[in-house]
Amino acid sequence: MSFRRVVALAGLLAVGSVQAETAASHAIVGDAKAGESKAAACGACHGSDGNSSDKQYPKIAGQQADYIARQLALFKSAQRNNPIMLGFAAGLSEQDMHDLGAHFATKQATAGNGDQALKARGEQLWRVGDATRGVPACMSCHGPSGRGNPGSGYPQIAGQWTDYLVAKLKDWQSGITWGNDERGKIMPQIAKRLSEQDVVAVASYAEGLHTAKPVTTASTK
Repeated sequence: MSFRRVVALAGLLAVGSVQAETAASHAIVGDAKAGESKAAACGACHGSDGNSSDKQYPKIAGQQADYIARQLALFKSAQRNNPIMLGFAAGLSEQDMHDLGAHFATKQATAGNGDQALKARGEQLWRVGDATRGVPACMSCHGPSGRGNPGSGYPQIAGQWTDYLVAKLKDWQSGITWGNDERGKIMPQIAKRLSEQDVVAVASYAEGLHTAKPVTTASTK
């Protein structure tokens, strides 16, 4: 897939998934209070407030409600392969997934610390990309501050652990996808164009970003 194709596809998904996500939010509305009562099991790995202390597990505090619900659905259907999450997601209804998403969307992600030695290259990839490698700017989907794009389904990754982001980028480089739709094919295509040094640099830069307040969506009560 060419650089222009990747950029164009991201743009088309940004337009088309607005309607899809909006329709979904009208169909199932998450209840943050109900989600709180269902979130006890999540705390073992992700922390009671969604801020994990173990860097192999992602921070989900402040993450978009619909994004969390979508990932849980992918785990349940095994389109995103993770035996631990499959076990947790297997018994969840769609309403449960949206309630959990709504709950964690009300939390605030803790700030991360990027490696200053990697900042220059990380910032270049984040804000400009690298046309010579066919890598679009990360902020074109995830936003200048890393808060993502709720309408298009692109997640918040500001403040996320470098270790976790590096692991996911390497997974994508190996051909792992999250879902069988076009959205699931974007990151594997981009990740394969990053060098080992670029993977660490951009992940570190993303960790150094953080949000001032939680991201909310229409599916959060």
